Amino acid sequence: MFRQLFRNSLKLRNNLKFSTENLLTEEKLSEILKNHFKGEIKVVDISGGCGSLFEVHIKSRDFKGLSLVKQHQMVNKALKEEVKQMHGIRIFTQTE
Repeated sequence: MFRQLFRNSLKLRNNLKFSTENLLTEEKLSEILKNHFKGEIKVVDISGGCGSLFEVHIKSRDFKGLSLVKQHQMVNKALKEEVKQMHGIRIFTQTE
């Protein structure tokens, strides 16, 4: 029985594929946000390096006249696919 469990765990491990391509980084998120917003953008990984919790600071004219809720909705929309991989995100926005 133990041998069977061990073999199954080896098969499972061999079938798992690890790709750094899908890992979230400060640089990757910054690039995405720069494609959506003009202005100052700063992304900080506050998860300790595992890429699951980020703090985003954006100062942009794109937010002029918009409520804070609308500004944050715009950021969430820009990072829609990436947010699915995160544990959490802190968003700080302001108008330039």
